Amino acid sequence: MTWNDDKLDRLRRRYDGSAGGDMHDPEFARIANMIFSSGGRRPPPWAGMPTLLDAPHMSPDDGADLSTLDVAMFGMPLDLGVTNRSGARFGPRALRSIERVGPYNDALRCAPVHEMAVADIGDVPMGSRYDLHQSHRDIESFVQQIIDAGALPLGVGGDHSVTHPVLRAIGAKDPVAMVHIDAHCDTGGPYEGEKFHHGGPFRNAVLDGVLNPERSIQIGIRGSADYIWEFSTDAGMTVIPARDLDHMSIEQVIAKALDVIGDAPTYVTFDVDGLDPAYAPGTGTPEVGGLTTREAFQILRGLKGANIVGGDVVEVAPQYDPTTNTAHTAAHMLFEILSLMQFSPARPGRKAHAVT
Repeated sequence: MTWNDDKLDRLRRRYDGSAGGDMHDPEFARIANMIFSSGGRRPPPWAGMPTLLDAPHMSPDDGADLSTLDVAMFGMPLDLGVTNRSGARFGPRALRSIERVGPYNDALRCAPVHEMAVADIGDVPMGSRYDLHQSHRDIESFVQQIIDAGALPLGVGGDHSVTHPVLRAIGAKDPVAMVHIDAHCDTGGPYEGEKFHHGGPFRNAVLDGVLNPERSIQIGIRGSADYIWEFSTDAGMTVIPARDLDHMSIEQVIAKALDVIGDAPTYVTFDVDGLDPAYAPGTGTPEVGGLTTREAFQILRGLKGANIVGGDVVEVAPQYDPTTNTAHTAAHMLFEILSLMQFSPARPGRKAHAVT
């Protein structure tokens, strides 16, 4: 094949004079028409009020009608449950500061903020910055509002203790399944008189009857605390340690996850310490030997079509990461979960228009 003037002329006729949003591929044109305005304009990523994934902002305090939403994203700025380094209370703010995540998912071929009704509805209003138990009640009540409105909740923590009250709301009628990516099983018992710490939310959720352990899979588990997580296997959870990824393909991991959750309503929770600290150093309990970002992308994307009813990304502690890579990566994982929700059978009403 030889480059020649005829080929150059063809490209000139096709592309000279076109704007940045003018696409010839029908799929690309469909996406571009949602994002670009006339003249090839897009909103600058550094301007305006920062929100999760640049979604529109809605406030329940201002009387916003959450029933118009497919997905309500929200922050849970709480780290009263940490057992190591604090700072995850700044996670939601850190993710809101990240620009240029999405709007198009090239693997799942969707633009979820534009193709669904999605909004950032702000942070859970905590009644006390000192009271862990009150904060968990506040989270449960806030998420219940989202569920009652018929929307899917997608949260940003916060330490991993916040997932327990979310599950209490989501699994109140029937226990849900779970896909859990993490370095830690988080099924430990009470420590020093406190059982609602970030190392025990899934033991608590199972014992509360809101999480089905036999429909739950934990991926990427590693570190020196393995001896305190016997609850996971005793309860019937499927655990895939990070070391097993040396002889398992990602396709096998995905197949196992889909087999475990089946068609059950499923919660997806992503702890950034599931990633190797090379990719996510800004977290409270880093563990070497973790997933790469590419592996995490593949696992999440393999869940397309699963019956996802909610999710979260947790444990971003931005002060330990001067590069902002952790928050950037976490925002991408949040975007992947949001993209999966577009294809979930649980997507309420399949509302076709985005919030304006």
